[in-house]
Amino acid sequence: MLKHAVSDVWQWLDAVPDPEIPVISLVDLGIIRDVAWDEDVLVVKVTPTYSGCPATTVINLDIENALRERGVKNLRLERQLSPAWTTDWLTDNGRAKLERYGIAPPQAAGGPERCPHCGDTHLERISQFGSTPCKAQWRCKSCLEPFDYFKCI
Repeated sequence: MLKHAVSDVWQWLDAVPDPEIPVISLVDLGIIRDVAWDEDVLVVKVTPTYSGCPATTVINLDIENALRERGVKNLRLERQLSPAWTTDWLTDNGRAKLERYGIAPPQAAGGPERCPHCGDTHLERISQFGSTPCKAQWRCKSCLEPFDYFKCI
């Protein structure tokens, strides 16, 4: 059985988009915790962003499809709940992709630093709830554009 290099598997997974925010990959999101071979079985450990995340099933299916398309026959996905996922696990590349897409990346202060559209800092929160449970709705007072803010978890 052909064992693909773990570094190749990481690259393949970096091309799998998050189903709720397709501009970032599962690797950018930080939910792929480990990739390793256990004899002839490829084991991928995945930590959901939160326990009730509705995209978990789709994410697992997308991982499986991406790896099977590249010839991985024996695969085991393991759900790793501890430690719990945090927005600290987002890669710098993922944060930059979010901002270019118009979503303010999470900030430790609990709110966006600047508008992802115009860069201004005069902002107001419209709603604690955005297009998905992990986002809140904000608006820039300068350009008047609404935008999602990826909540800090």
